[in-house]
Amino acid sequence: MDAHDLIPVDKNPNIEDFSSGDTVRVNVKVVEGERVRTQAYEGVVIRRRGKGQGETFTVRRVANQVGVERTFLFCSPNVDSVNVTRRGRVRRSRLYYLRGRSGRSARIKEARRG
Repeated sequence: MDAHDLIPVDKNPNIEDFSSGDTVRVNVKVVEGERVRTQAYEGVVIRRRGKGQGETFTVRRVANQVGVERTFLFCSPNVDSVNVTRRGRVRRSRLYYLRGRSGRSARIKEARRG
């Protein structure tokens, strides 16, 4: 018996359906002393992994010419919401090749709608 079988945890209903290559805005609850505020983190989803309560996704963004990656849990109470800003068209599920690229070569084509 695993620990995640003992404690039932539901997925967050405020998380839209997305896949790797999509640009998302993740609103995260940040605790500063006694205050709780919401901070937005926007970037490209470079991976989704796991199933069930341990499912995670990693978002990459470039801030001040430095790549920053952050991993979030789907069932975390600190993740307020996830909104898809842009749908990307990629042929891989893990976009680790973006780590070595910058500028135009790091861009992802937008998916066609319809």
